[in-house]
Amino acid sequence: MVVKAQNHSFLQRAIDFIRNYNMPKQNPIIVWLRRDLRLADNPVLHVAVHSGKPLIILYIDELNKGRALGGAAEVWLHHSLTDLMKSISDKGGQLILRRGEAAAIIDEIIKETGADEVHWNRRYEGWAREIDEAIKTDLKSRALKVESHKANLLTEPWEVATKTGGFYKVFTPFWRAAKANFTVDSSLPAPGSFDCVSGVASDELNDWKLLPTSPDWGSKMMDEHTPGEAAAMARLESFLAGPVEDYAEQRDRPDDETGTSKLSPHLAFGEISPRQIWNETKDNDYTSDKFLTEIGWREFSYTLLFYNPNLASENYKSDFDKFPWDSDEAKVEAWRRGQTGYPMVDAGMRQLWQTGWQHNRVRMICASFLIKHLLTDWRVGEAWYWDTLLEADPASNAASWQWVAGSGADASPYFRIFNPFSQGEKFDPNGDYVRKYIPEIGRLPKKYIHQPWTAPKHVLAQAGVELGKTYPKPVVNHKEAREKALAGYKESRS
Repeated sequence: MVVKAQNHSFLQRAIDFIRNYNMPKQNPIIVWLRRDLRLADNPVLHVAVHSGKPLIILYIDELNKGRALGGAAEVWLHHSLTDLMKSISDKGGQLILRRGEAAAIIDEIIKETGADEVHWNRRYEGWAREIDEAIKTDLKSRALKVESHKANLLTEPWEVATKTGGFYKVFTPFWRAAKANFTVDSSLPAPGSFDCVSGVASDELNDWKLLPTSPDWGSKMMDEHTPGEAAAMARLESFLAGPVEDYAEQRDRPDDETGTSKLSPHLAFGEISPRQIWNETKDNDYTSDKFLTEIGWREFSYTLLFYNPNLASENYKSDFDKFPWDSDEAKVEAWRRGQTGYPMVDAGMRQLWQTGWQHNRVRMICASFLIKHLLTDWRVGEAWYWDTLLEADPASNAASWQWVAGSGADASPYFRIFNPFSQGEKFDPNGDYVRKYIPEIGRLPKKYIHQPWTAPKHVLAQAGVELGKTYPKPVVNHKEAREKALAGYKESRS
C-alpha cells in the first residue's frame, strides 16, 4: 500500500513537471492589497488565483497617502501584516512589502517581473481614488490590464441613489433602500494555495517601525486584542453563539463588554468582510437586525465620505462654520488623559488610551463632553481618536464625530447634550466600568461613584479620595457648561 502511494505521488509529480515545462511562460499578475488583509472572501485574490497566472501579492506602505495612520492603527497594522504573511506563506506564497509612492513601486515591479495585469479592491477616500485612477489610466495607456473589485462594502456609494439620482443624507431611508436593492452573494472561500513569483525583493516589516518603543504602549494594547483573519472570524462566531441575542439591550452597557462584538478593528483592516458578517448572521434563528444595522451605519458613513471627501476636516453642514468655539487647551488635555473629574468620561478616555478601543455608548458620552461641555471643535476629538483608536476608520470616525457635534448628516441635534453622570448611572449602574479604569475612586459607594463631588467628606475620606489631589474636581460645572453650549448654538443659528 505504501509503495503504491509513493509510486503514484512520483508519477503525478512527473506529469506536473512535464505539463509545466511544456506550457508557455505566463506573465505574472500583481495583486495589490490595501485594507483587505484576508484570504477568505477576498475578490481580488479569488480572481487572481483563478486566472492561473503566477502571482505577486503586494502591500504598499504608501508615503503619498492623504492621511497617515494614527499610532494605534500602526500597531494593529504591524500585527495584521504579520498574521497575513504567515497565512500566505503556509499556502506556498509570499507577501511582498514595499514602502513609497504606489505608482512608482508598481511600475518598478512591472519592469522587474514582466507583470501585465494589476488588480485591487476598491477604496473610497478621495485621495485614494485619485491615486488609483491615475495608476489605472497610466497602465491602461501602456496596454496593461487593470481591474478593481468590490470587496469591502455590501453596497458601494453609487449603488444606492435617491429618486433624483443623489445620495441619501438620512440613514433610515438609505438603509431601507440599500436592503431593498442589494443581493448579498455567498462569501468566497480562501484560496487553497498560491503560485507566487519568486525572487521579488520585499522590505522587512520591522524596518517600517510601526510599533512604538518609547514608551511601548502598543504591546499593552495587544493584551486585549488579537489581530488577524482567524481571530476576526473567531470573534464573530463567539459573538453569534450567544451575546447577539441581547445585543439591542446590552450594546449600551460598558460594564459588560460581552454585549458588543469588538469587530471594528478587524473590519477596518479588512480581516473580515461585511459580507462574511452578513452571511454568518442573517440566517440565525434569533433577531439580529440591530447588529446588522450597525453594518448599515458603516455603509452609510462610506457613502457620506465618498461624496464629501473632506468629511474629517470640514463641517458637513456649513452652518457650523460660524459656531463660537471657546476651548481651553488645559481642559482639552485633561479630557485626553481622563482627568476631567467626570468619572464616566475619564473611564472612557483611559480605556481608549490603554486598549485602543472604546465602548460605543462611552464614545458618544466622551465626544459630547468635549464638544458641548468644553466647547471644543469636534475636529480636535476626531484627530485624537484617529491617533488612538486601533480601527481608525476613515469614514466611521469622521461621520460619528460630526453626528455627535450636530454638524453631520442625519446628526444628533446640537442641543442634545449628554449628561455624563446620569449616563453613567443609567448604563454603569454599579460603577463597575468606572472602577475598572479609575481605581483611585474605586472604593466609593455606587451612590457617589459617578458624582464624587457630591459625596460627604467622611465618605470621601473612608474611600481614600481627596478631590483635587487623588482625583480631580470637575473641570467645568455641568449646568453652566450646558447653558453656554446652548447659547453658542443659538448664536451660530442667528
